[in-house]
Order: sequence, then C-alpha cells, then structure tokens
Amino acid sequence: MSNERHTIVVTVNGQRYAREVESRLLLSDFIRHDLLLAGTHVGCEHGVCGACTVQLDGLPVRSCLMFAAQADGHEIRTVEALASPQDEFHPLQQAMHDAHGLQCGYCTPGILMTMTAFLDAHPSPSEPGVREALSGNLCRCTGYQHIVDAVLLAAERMRGAR
Repeated sequence: MSNERHTIVVTVNGQRYAREVESRLLLSDFIRHDLLLAGTHVGCEHGVCGACTVQLDGLPVRSCLMFAAQADGHEIRTVEALASPQDEFHPLQQAMHDAHGLQCGYCTPGILMTMTAFLDAHPSPSEPGVREALSGNLCRCTGYQHIVDAVLLAAERMRGAR
C-alpha cells in the first residue's frame, strides 16, 4: 500500500490549516485525530449512517467517504462551528433541545450538519421535504418525529429572525 504524502491546505471552521497527510487518510480521521475536533462522529464507516457528515463548501458530505487530500483548497464546517462565539446555540441546536429531538446524541452532529445546509437552501420546508432531506441520517433512538419537529421549529424561528 502506498505511503505517499500530500500537503493540503484546508479551512476548517474559519481557521486555515496546512498539513502533510497520507494519501489514504480519511477526512473523518483528519478532522478527529489531526485537528482534534471530536464532534464529527464515525458510525458505519461506509457512508450509510450519516454520523460523520460535515459541510464541504456549504454542502453536506460524508467525511468517512472522502480522503483528506480531496479536501485540499476547500472550506470545511463541522458541528463545532454551529454555536456562536458567545456559546449561544444555533437555532437548530436549540430547537433539537426544545423539541426533544435527541436522545443518545451519537447521530446528532451529522443530522445538524445535514439539516443546517438544508435549512439554508430551504428556509420554509415542508414536513415531507424535511423527511426526505433527513433520510440519509440514521437514528436508532428517536423514531425521527421529534427531529422533524425540531427542524420545522428551527425553520420557523430562523424565518422570524430575518
């Protein structure tokens, strides 16, 4: 197996990083082990569960399916970037709390990263639209209804703030 190394420059949560990485290093491992941002969870390691979802240039991607070298020159946003610098929750984080949209929390970072991108693109979503956008994120605890309720509540609150 090749131990080829690449120098990459990425912006993660607004901070620029230049690192040398092995060709086969997964983006999820780079985020968790090199940058020490443990909010990105690794579940299935096959791109099925969505726990490792981050935003790459504003779009949700499975970080377990990408190599860190593929992120060279791109902007990455992880769940750590959602709260404000004053530690105020993002409206979706607050709505997840208020609507009881989480239980064990393992899937929550991936859901937050998927759904914040969705809400940016769809500020007035329908329940079927939310369910479709959420379909790539698995949750074994909640049954999804409270998550859907939380996304709709966040959308309502975010529209009111504009």
